[in-house]
Amino acid sequence: MAGNATTAGAAEIPDYKQVLGHPRPLWMLFMSEFWERFAFYGIRWALTLYIVAQFHNGDASGEAPASRIYGAYLALVYATAIFGGYVADRIIGYQRSILVGAVIMAAGLFMISLPSEAIFKLGLATIIAGNGLFKPNISTMVGKLYSVSDPRRDSGFTMFYMGINAGAFIAPLLTGWFADQVFGTPEMPAYKVVFIAAGIGMLISLVWFYFGRKQLGPVGRPTEGTENRGRVLAVGVSAVAAIPVIYFLLSMGANALGWILGVMFIALCALILVEGIREGKVARDRAIAMLIIFTFNVMFWMFFEQAGSSFNFLAERIVDRDFGGWIFPVAWFQSINPIGILALAPVFAWLWVKLGRMNPSIPRKFGLGLTANGLAFLLLMFALSSLVNDAGMIPFWTLTSVYLIQTVGELCLSPIGLSMVTKLAPVRLVGFGMGGWFLSTGIGNNLSGIFAGHVSGEVGMSTESALAGYTFGFWALVGSGVLLLLIAPLIQRLMHGVK
Repeated sequence: MAGNATTAGAAEIPDYKQVLGHPRPLWMLFMSEFWERFAFYGIRWALTLYIVAQFHNGDASGEAPASRIYGAYLALVYATAIFGGYVADRIIGYQRSILVGAVIMAAGLFMISLPSEAIFKLGLATIIAGNGLFKPNISTMVGKLYSVSDPRRDSGFTMFYMGINAGAFIAPLLTGWFADQVFGTPEMPAYKVVFIAAGIGMLISLVWFYFGRKQLGPVGRPTEGTENRGRVLAVGVSAVAAIPVIYFLLSMGANALGWILGVMFIALCALILVEGIREGKVARDRAIAMLIIFTFNVMFWMFFEQAGSSFNFLAERIVDRDFGGWIFPVAWFQSINPIGILALAPVFAWLWVKLGRMNPSIPRKFGLGLTANGLAFLLLMFALSSLVNDAGMIPFWTLTSVYLIQTVGELCLSPIGLSMVTKLAPVRLVGFGMGGWFLSTGIGNNLSGIFAGHVSGEVGMSTESALAGYTFGFWALVGSGVLLLLIAPLIQRLMHGVK
């Protein structure tokens, strides 16, 4: 691989030592992401439940506002990635962006452990500011370890995705156990401990990357003329100054935030398209193809991200979790998806390589992902209409199966999307393009909170409200998936040979 140009065209890819068939730095990035995702998913299951318990006195009427706050939080987590990508591309480089972001995220995670609604939201805003610098840039670094034509590229991103989900698997099990069994009870979980444990995980990620980044060599360092450490200080100060703005956006409500995110998305699409036009016809067409797929990505995450909101309330109120007196913790449902990823990601990584010329194109993989997500909602429709027992509960296996079916859809879409951006984005704006990917995910997450609010209604989730909401989810997902499969050949032509 020595001598190949990086995706950003800034430096040659070093002749890295290979470990398990991939460049050695992949595994350092794998573990850094593992601990960051431990922090992120460590609080994911607890946020909506904590908001209802702490700020709505446990009343079910708090479910809808909790879901909307959760959706807005996730939306801003991903939306700020466009700024983090720009900072890394143009100001301080990828390595330094990751380090600054990790410090800020850790501070926010410790803040949300304080039992004040204002400080809680300020802590969420701090996590968001730090994540914008961390998340898009560590994913972009993976792409910089391979040439665009390297057939191991998709496989490498899938292995990296396993790191994400290894952290996501362990976090709910450990933090849920702490909350229920060590520091609290199932009836009164110690949510503060969850947030503190997540903060510690983020600190481990910071230390791991700080010492491991030497493996990367010149890749991800500041470009010539931008090495001044004063730039790092300026970025850190700017990120802290942005926290009150993020706090305001978080507090303004999911509906208003949706309009702001929509304007941001249109502006980003315009910038990427202008840059693609500047680089020529091929770059323009590839940019168009990428932006079309971004739109479908919104739909996928709108319904997939029910895991941290309406699926939590479904598990708490409507799923039968009683195993002879032992109650399966709500938190542990969050580990089913990562278990599926860990089990199936190597299979998918092998499959994409094994299929060779028969490997489905990127848009077809996305169409399959949307359709699989829709089938998960079809199972919920069946359970809520035909499998409800006399106590108003649905079988445990149904929600478990929903998470596993969604996992198949996710593996067709999410790791492929990360790889897609590094292939299709204009050469000078790869980090910005990765930010666009996360912005589209953020818009989907904001819509997920609004949708979850409708599923819960004004008085809390019921079997009837869940059935109505999830039926809509099925038709929206399957319709989008079929449409994308139909237009896949057109999108593939716009990609000019990119597989």
